[in-house]
Amino acid sequence: MSRFVNLEFGGESEDQSRLSKPLLKDEAFYCAEAQTAFENGNFEQGLRLYSKVLEFNPHNAGAWTGQVRMLIELGEFREAKLWADKALERFPHEPELLAAKAVALGRAGDLQGALSFSDASMEERGDTPYVWLARADVLLAREEPRADYCFEKAMALAPRNWFIAWLGARVRFYYEQFALALKLMQQAIEWNAGHFLVWLEIGRCQQVLGLIGAARNSFTQAEQLNPRCHEASHARARLSGTGLGRRLRGLWTRLFTK
Repeated sequence: MSRFVNLEFGGESEDQSRLSKPLLKDEAFYCAEAQTAFENGNFEQGLRLYSKVLEFNPHNAGAWTGQVRMLIELGEFREAKLWADKALERFPHEPELLAAKAVALGRAGDLQGALSFSDASMEERGDTPYVWLARADVLLAREEPRADYCFEKAMALAPRNWFIAWLGARVRFYYEQFALALKLMQQAIEWNAGHFLVWLEIGRCQQVLGLIGAARNSFTQAEQLNPRCHEASHARARLSGTGLGRRLRGLWTRLFTK
């Protein structure tokens, strides 16, 4: 498909002409699209879009870091580590890139390496929400109690930011801290109740905690906000099946234990 669309100027009003101008698909465009994909939980798409950014500018450190983060979200920790190594050859002092490698190492089981890279990220002016979330990730991997402070620091650096709360909740969820993940997800919903993704993810927290009615409502909200969110409809359908199965097992037990 051509990057530009054909324009017809004859007889157009000024507004129509402005509306019909081609969309410039440049580095900034793909950066914005990649961030949107990340915020919608489309990690595969985000990976591809960050790759497009690098086609325009291979020196964009944020895009390199974004690719590593997408691979982590996809559970591809070994690939994330390899990609981080490649990126660090270009940007050896990039704080968020060092932090992302720390997360990849921690989740892959290299706990000492993870701590070393996390330390390095903080030494390189790494006072950003993601660096602190990555630090929390590493400390949870190491089963250290200081992670709570790191979550608090990340949230303080991005007050009322639903995306940071959502990211923090995903870290908590990964390490099976489901009640704490739910708490962060509730904050994300408070700050952005119109986003389908926070309803989908809070539903997952509620489901694993056994809050089936609340989870069903959350999945319904996600589906209403985004009818194309198949994960929400499938999750709600599975919950209905689970509830029916429980009722049938209860009936079977009552019938044959009298």
